[in-house]
Amino acid sequence: MDKFLQLTITGLSTGMIYALIALGFVIIYKSSDVINFAQGELMVVGAYLAYAFIVQFGLPPSLGVLATLAMAVVIGVIIERLILRPMIGEPIISLIMVTIGLSSVLKGIVNGIWGPVPRPFPPFIPTANVQLGPVVIPADRLIAIAIAVLFLVLFTLFFRFTREGIAMRAIADDQQAALSMGISIKRVFAFAWAIAACSAAIAGIIVANIVGVGAEIAALGLRVFPVVILGGLDSVPGAIVGGIIIGLLEAYTGGYIGQGLNLIVPFIVLLLVLMIRPYGLFGKQIIERV
Repeated sequence: MDKFLQLTITGLSTGMIYALIALGFVIIYKSSDVINFAQGELMVVGAYLAYAFIVQFGLPPSLGVLATLAMAVVIGVIIERLILRPMIGEPIISLIMVTIGLSSVLKGIVNGIWGPVPRPFPPFIPTANVQLGPVVIPADRLIAIAIAVLFLVLFTLFFRFTREGIAMRAIADDQQAALSMGISIKRVFAFAWAIAACSAAIAGIIVANIVGVGAEIAALGLRVFPVVILGGLDSVPGAIVGGIIIGLLEAYTGGYIGQGLNLIVPFIVLLLVLMIRPYGLFGKQIIERV
């Protein structure tokens, strides 16, 4: 029972981080039908920006994180304005290839500024252990869960109640109808990329606090694909539920069966979901009549 509780906390913290990353995929796909293969690199950029503001510039952690989120928003808007906007009207495969190229560009910029050697991240999240009954849990895991849940709730409220969030949902449902209502699709696309970059930066900071700052963080971007497919490419609740499921599966598989298999299980789940429910648990089923 003790081991089960320990693995559950670990799986939930991992799953919440996955959900934050998946949120970026979902937002961009809902608004523009583009799968962003640069989401992992946006995490790396966010982690290194936080490192720069806190360690190199000497800002307090709270101000460093706020500055990082502000920079992430600016980067997201710049990417949309200079790279994605000129591609409007092009085939979707062209847009996807652009995001793959963008991931390489971001990786090169990070290596050029900070180098390829991983660096220790300032542990502004407490690392002491917390006693939960008979189980000892690292405090950073519990705080990571709380931070991820907070931002996921804020993003959900944003989509449900703010004007920009409602506009994003409208465009996701019907772009032509949204245009007829006076909604600026270009502005919504910029908002979508800004939020995706912001969620990636938050996830990058949380991961860097646990494992350190390094380019290997970007690998999480690909590991999140099972989460996105499981929950549904166009579903924000699906990203949260999918992140929890995959995080718990990885933790239980690694704890009870063996390390290594925990990296394979999510992709087995991905294959099963694609065979049984290709649009995901919460995704919108599209039926075309000819």
